[in-house]
Amino acid sequence: MMERVLDASVQARRRDRDVSLGAAFVVMVAFFIIGPFVVYPVFLMKALCFALFACAFNLLIGYVGLISFGHALFFGWASYLTAYAAKTWGLPPELAIGIGTATAAVLGVIAGGLAIRRQGIYFAMITLALSQMMYFFALQAKFTGGEDGIQGVPRGRLFGVFNLANEGTMYVFVLVVVLAGFLLIYRIINSPFGEVLKAIRENEQRTISLGYNTERYKLVAFVLSATLAGLAGSLNSLVFQLASLTDVHWTMSGDVVLMTLLGGLGTVFGPVVGAFLVIAMQNYLAPFGQWVLVIQGAIFVVCVLLFRRGIVGEIAHLLRVQL
Repeated sequence: MMERVLDASVQARRRDRDVSLGAAFVVMVAFFIIGPFVVYPVFLMKALCFALFACAFNLLIGYVGLISFGHALFFGWASYLTAYAAKTWGLPPELAIGIGTATAAVLGVIAGGLAIRRQGIYFAMITLALSQMMYFFALQAKFTGGEDGIQGVPRGRLFGVFNLANEGTMYVFVLVVVLAGFLLIYRIINSPFGEVLKAIRENEQRTISLGYNTERYKLVAFVLSATLAGLAGSLNSLVFQLASLTDVHWTMSGDVVLMTLLGGLGTVFGPVVGAFLVIAMQNYLAPFGQWVLVIQGAIFVVCVLLFRRGIVGEIAHLLRVQL
């Protein structure tokens, strides 16, 4: 009898979770559909790219407990390879994005294989060191264009049919890819694989005692996070038709940390909200010049003090729902 009551309680909680997440997803999609009629589409596309980047980063830090200070490595180099493939090799956008994303995956395997054997600050510093090493390589390499970057990247025709030079078509393409990436991440964290990742985050030693090879799980999670971050970087290079050193600089890694913490660590929708807030601040506070960083820092401090679970985390806690 008691088991039936507990089972019914678990099923009720799952239904409530599914309803709250489904409602939040519908609201998010509705916002994206209405957005281009209210806000400049390029701003929305940039925010969408960084929302995917933040969600990919959150997969690693929020659900595995590993903080990377070098995720710009995957975002930036995917951006470079996509831009180079589209401009120099003349490849269509789907192949260029595929090459950029694959590059991020390969770099994820290499960086993850080196860093995953360490924990805490040592893991974070290894990722930062690898990212900075590749930043200086990008600065010196000829094909990256050095400080000028790769400019005038053609968007091309998707599958030879859809002209991505059209802002509306490009927006729909970016939206579809980002939503697909978002749903993939949601599926990962709610799969048996995702449950093991959460167990590693909570107590790695106990997870090992249950017979799981935690290093393998962490490596797979790292590669998945790197690949999705690369997909975001590839899209970003086509949106702005540019790949530059900014994409691989350490400040890019800092921005994605800020986005994730601001929105809500370990939440589904938190990184999306955090990305939109940070991009909005960078865009609309630009007239303040150097004061942007000061204002941004002040807002971040206030949010950390008042919303310790992040904005979405605090909302979910007050409403007693999962977001």
